[in-house]
Amino acid sequence: MFIFLIFTIILPQKSFTSLLPTRYPTLIEVQGRPTPLEYDTLRKNFFLEQKNRYLGADLTLSPQEERVNDIIMRLKRQELTYGFSNPGNFSGAVHIFQSFERIDNSSLFKILRKMPKGGVLHAHDTALLSTAKVIEFTYRENLWILGDLDENSDKLPKFLFALSKPQAENGLEWQSVADLRLAKGSEVFDKELHDILSLYSSDSSIENRDINYVWRRFKSIFSVLGGIVCYDEVWKAYFYQALQEFLDDGVQYLEFRGLLPAVYAINGTIYSPEQVVELYVEVLEKFKREHPTFINSKFIFAPPRAATDEQFDKDLGILNELRLKFGNFVVGFDLVGQEDAGRPLKDFAHKLLRLPQDIKFFFHAGETNWNGMATDENLVDAILIGTKRIGHGFAITKNPKILEAIKTENICIEVNPVSNQVLKLVDDFRNHPAALLFADNYPVVISSDDPSFWRTTPLSHDFYIAFIGISSAHSDLRFLEKLVKNSIEYSSLSANERQNAESKWRAEWEKWLKWVIDNYET
Repeated sequence: MFIFLIFTIILPQKSFTSLLPTRYPTLIEVQGRPTPLEYDTLRKNFFLEQKNRYLGADLTLSPQEERVNDIIMRLKRQELTYGFSNPGNFSGAVHIFQSFERIDNSSLFKILRKMPKGGVLHAHDTALLSTAKVIEFTYRENLWILGDLDENSDKLPKFLFALSKPQAENGLEWQSVADLRLAKGSEVFDKELHDILSLYSSDSSIENRDINYVWRRFKSIFSVLGGIVCYDEVWKAYFYQALQEFLDDGVQYLEFRGLLPAVYAINGTIYSPEQVVELYVEVLEKFKREHPTFINSKFIFAPPRAATDEQFDKDLGILNELRLKFGNFVVGFDLVGQEDAGRPLKDFAHKLLRLPQDIKFFFHAGETNWNGMATDENLVDAILIGTKRIGHGFAITKNPKILEAIKTENICIEVNPVSNQVLKLVDDFRNHPAALLFADNYPVVISSDDPSFWRTTPLSHDFYIAFIGISSAHSDLRFLEKLVKNSIEYSSLSANERQNAESKWRAEWEKWLKWVIDNYET
């Protein structure tokens, strides 16, 4: 005898029960195959149960939200239907660098660009501002360059702001950027500089290289950027303009990682880590005064994971100093760099566990395709050490125990779709492991990691890819709204700050709903 079972459905406390029948059958016993009627019942109940588990299923839409939902789902179905018939032209199936024009022309993307998205909880200090804006800083006076702008050269160029020509290094003379730009022509110079400062390519040159090559190019951008953006006057302008770009993209809160690099003055004076944080706070307070819809920004100190034991001890000392003076801005600790090539978390575990309890951890972990190696085992150590969130967690679906732990401990996963593709973890977004996290209502947020380096918007491209390429075709406005709410819930904002954040976001959300209806309702 074959017994076909359908199990009792236990609804979450906040389930949108209006979509569900009053009562499920607790058990259906079928002798052999189900009858057609039993099959129809089983199938209907199966999909109703699955729908109740989607990310956002616990939300109930207002009448206005229902109207907007109809609009975005009509547009989503159009894109999916086209993509189903033309997979080679589906934005969720090809490399982001090959689909910018298609995405930018999408009505759905235009709606998502306007959508208030809450916060970004995973981004990096010198990869926030668009490359075009960074290049504008190189038009300032007193900027010098050592080397050339050949992106394939073994020797990377160096930049420095100085009142007079710096001393030669290794037989190479510094050149005035203004003079070199004049000699080459602004268009040529800026194109070469753009290629150095971005992983973007239109000829598939990045897509066809291996992960180690891409990571070497990725890390090289940070080193070239330093001389430009770490000049104190640029540093302040850079952070202010980055906040502006994020706000313009619907991001009202920014929680970002940083190494606290050697910011310098025009006379060569080097700022201490504490002084660098003071610059951040100064700019942030000015921005908040001038932009009342912006919620806040907070900082996670994140030195390299390749640190020696001696350097790691120094980093922990810096962390303690910053925590005592800037406890409301410096909210936690992480380690950054390519996990496959860096030291595993277990190397630092004992020292981390001795830190004061009020220091929060937000570890990068599982940013890898490997299974059972030291890199994906960082996920285990991150959880055992007590991380509040996990950056990327790409390998997380390969370990059921880890999945169980993040639900039990309510550990949020910071999903960065575009980053995962550019840095060679996934080719087709439909294969992204976050699909499982979305389908079973795991605690997740969408972030952008290093948007400057792949020419994307601060968050809209990642939201679009998550919605059109990773989530179910059935995921709707509830899914999007839940991601926004999660970005506030799992942030480092205090309870009072979260309440204020929710209020500011809701005001912008209501404006957006009206805008969508006014412009797209047929």
